[in-house]
Amino acid sequence: MIGVKQALRLLHINWVLVKHGLDEVVFATHLFRPVRFLLYFWPPHWFRQERASRGERIRRALEELGPLFVKFGQLLSTRRDLLADDIADELARLQDRVPPFPGEQARRLIEAAYKKSIHEVFAEFDETPLASASIAQVHAARLLDGTEVVVKVVRPGIKRVIRRDVSLLYIVAGLAERYWPEGRRLRPVEVVSEYEKTILDELDLMREAANASQLRRNFLGSPLLYIPEIHWPYCRGGVMVMERIAGIPVSNVAELRRRGVDLKLLAERGVEIFFTQVFKHNFFHADMHPGNIFVSPEGQYLAVDFGIMGSLSPEDQSYLAGNFLAFFNRDYHRVAELHVESEWVPQGTRVDEFEAAIRTVCEPIFERSLREISFGHLLLRLFQTARRFNMEVQPQLVLLQKTLLNIEGLGRQLYPDLDLWQTAKPFLERWMSEQLGGRALIKNLKAQLPVWAETLPQLPTLLHDLAKRAEAGKLAVQWRSDEIAKLRREVRSANRRSFAAISAAALIVSAAVVLGLDGYAPRMIADAPLVTWLLGGIALVILISYWPSGSGRD
Repeated sequence: MIGVKQALRLLHINWVLVKHGLDEVVFATHLFRPVRFLLYFWPPHWFRQERASRGERIRRALEELGPLFVKFGQLLSTRRDLLADDIADELARLQDRVPPFPGEQARRLIEAAYKKSIHEVFAEFDETPLASASIAQVHAARLLDGTEVVVKVVRPGIKRVIRRDVSLLYIVAGLAERYWPEGRRLRPVEVVSEYEKTILDELDLMREAANASQLRRNFLGSPLLYIPEIHWPYCRGGVMVMERIAGIPVSNVAELRRRGVDLKLLAERGVEIFFTQVFKHNFFHADMHPGNIFVSPEGQYLAVDFGIMGSLSPEDQSYLAGNFLAFFNRDYHRVAELHVESEWVPQGTRVDEFEAAIRTVCEPIFERSLREISFGHLLLRLFQTARRFNMEVQPQLVLLQKTLLNIEGLGRQLYPDLDLWQTAKPFLERWMSEQLGGRALIKNLKAQLPVWAETLPQLPTLLHDLAKRAEAGKLAVQWRSDEIAKLRREVRSANRRSFAAISAAALIVSAAVVLGLDGYAPRMIADAPLVTWLLGGIALVILISYWPSGSGRD
């Protein structure tokens, strides 16, 4: 049910769509195409002069609708299985530019979180923000002991705005799933649900602080990546305090060159960081756009903003690594097999047909020089190709796709000749050998040692009990199958229905006999209606009691 506020918001959204000429896009959809002629009776359509591309119009509309829609557009830009290429390219240009809220308001929020004056917490607090984003903004400060820090504060009222707009996204996704032919396969409601979980997690700065601490431990002492230290005593749900760092924005290539940073090495390190996070740590920074990444003069990456982190199941890790290596080796048959094994495509899919479709996408790309290959776009092209094989969207991989494209974009911006495949292949081969070879066996043995140490002392007693029971003839094998149990229940249910039907039929026949005794048993005939109703009622109760219900009752 849409409330008054939601209805007003929908009206505003529709006005923005019309303002940017997106009524044409709406009427071009399969659902509204039959009534497209109504567009020519729409007054705004008569006077529209600007004819920008549809992708640019969509981007502008999202920017005007606010930060939540901007973030959703950023997420969709990674989903080229949902969008046309021109729209996805334009959405990739979305930037999270949000005007700051007043510093005095930030100070009041911080004082409310600490329940004390800001001067009792910080020696200095700069009310002019260092940066402002859709969820929070950052201020420079200094602790009482003189430590330089940054203070991140969640925007006031942002949770209410997010819930309002997400509820509208659910409505749109539900309609798409119901009326759009591709809706069921692409699962738009699940995409919105994943997005809702991600953006609500960003509101909890205690969670972000925990993410930063974990990532810092993973790369402690590493020359690849530095994560600022979190000052836990000062962290609250809406306020986070962490070490202040200084570095060169990764997008400022001219300054990096001037400082003598090796851009080729920096690009390769970015790839190594990505694969280390995804496959070794299984905990990756999923928002690595240029605004969140800096570089030290020594060439070490510095990361901030840990609100969006991702992880994969061991199964997804293994299948992804196998897919990557198969691509590197041009083993399309193995790629097709892995997609079927992981159930990313239906089990009945013909592997040879899927293999041929993958080869059609990959071979023309391999004929070019490796430096011209976009690995991220190759992955997305494969998802597009899989559309005709009913490949279902994997919501857990959305963040990974987004991160992969961010990393590749950063690498090519720093060093256009970056050979992403050649950089990643040795890492993946090493990881696969650790998972499947002798190293994996030793690693698993070490992991199981505590369990064995606890179980081994009990083993002689358990074996003795087993031998005694076998000697006494008390050893029995108990085997249970859910399918057989279900079959037994169905047979019992069918038998009871048969018995009920026979019993009810017998009672109905008895009632008919009673009614047919006219002239032979005058006294019984007098009571015939009563007897008939009684027998018929009993028959009806039996049938109702034993007839199977929609819930599958026995």
